[in-house]
Amino acid sequence: MISINKKEDCMGCYACASICPVSCITMESDEEGFWYPDAAPDECRRCGLCIKVCPIVQKQNVKGGRGSGLEPRAYAACNTDTSVRISSSSGGIFSLLAEVVIDSGGVVFGAAFDEQFNVYHDYVDAKEDLSRFQGSKYVQSRIGESYQQAREFLKQGRLVLFSGTPCQISGLQHYLGKAYGNLVCQDIVCHGVPSPEVWQKYVAYRESRASSPARRIAFRRKNSGWKRFSVSFSFEDDMEYLAPLDRDLYMRAFLRNVCLRPSCHACHFKGINRESDITLADFWGVQKLLPEMDDDRGVSLVLVHSPKGQDLFERVRQRMVIREVDVEDAIRHNSVAVRSVTKHPRREEFFECLGSEPIDQLIERVCHDSLPARIRSKMKSGLRVVLRKLGLLDAIRVVLERGKV
Repeated sequence: MISINKKEDCMGCYACASICPVSCITMESDEEGFWYPDAAPDECRRCGLCIKVCPIVQKQNVKGGRGSGLEPRAYAACNTDTSVRISSSSGGIFSLLAEVVIDSGGVVFGAAFDEQFNVYHDYVDAKEDLSRFQGSKYVQSRIGESYQQAREFLKQGRLVLFSGTPCQISGLQHYLGKAYGNLVCQDIVCHGVPSPEVWQKYVAYRESRASSPARRIAFRRKNSGWKRFSVSFSFEDDMEYLAPLDRDLYMRAFLRNVCLRPSCHACHFKGINRESDITLADFWGVQKLLPEMDDDRGVSLVLVHSPKGQDLFERVRQRMVIREVDVEDAIRHNSVAVRSVTKHPRREEFFECLGSEPIDQLIERVCHDSLPARIRSKMKSGLRVVLRKLGLLDAIRVVLERGKV
């Protein structure tokens, strides 16, 4: 029977609950709002399937995609349809891949908002519904019955594109237990997943401030460009809240790593090689590597790990502007692709006060930088400017990231 000794060793992927033949495992929220398996011992048959499918217990040694033996290929890419690109988080590549799958009679799984702006996994098989999956959603999504649903479609012979975080893709692969030729898995370069409870408290705070229910939420509005994106809440009274990423309270908590799942600080699924077929991310640093592609509307980093992934990517090549790049160059400015983020030193304090302090005051207090920290940040910024002018910044970064000093 599944048991969690350390919360860092469970990422809430739902594989154990999905595989249980008697449904004696449910996913329950802890005091921080994250889901963990809760098993009913009196109903358990001791079949061991939950242990068998756990991606942490049964860790895969992956090289170049699930069993492909290939090294990944890296691309800078953007959708030639500007309207799709503007409405997407980066270069609008997911939409192209998803449309090809649906045109082939397939099914696409991804993260969507429900009516209360909880994030959950769902599937669509019509192109007009793909907009539900567009755009980043900086909240852990509830997998629910998506793994079982995907397996049924696979057994029917339909092409399935499953999009999720690296740990969700691993959970799906372990749940399925075998390779399917008609399954394409697409993961992301993941910073970490915030608590759904923190998110709901923030939504309630924004609605209270606006005195109106939220009608639409977007984490990555490009009104000020791709690099300095904004968080947007549109309300039923036609008013809008719009704030750059560094001024929005929720994004501050997210990017300061104060509200992430414990497993995100010791992620088992970082690295260039993945269990997915394709990885999508923002191509941070593209302005230095490929300045001709940077118009501040968004460029995707695409890592292709398997022949299946390459085949799907090639099918949309004519609808993209692409440049193949060296993998190491591609991830140089995207360190979360290979390293877990550091836990905020006041994370425990944040969650201890979550239920007793207003969310806006709590984030302001915990994420407020001390005067010495602000001085250090200014000094580092000044040093970076000097090094950049001397042409030394990139050289130093390369040496440090390759572990030579």
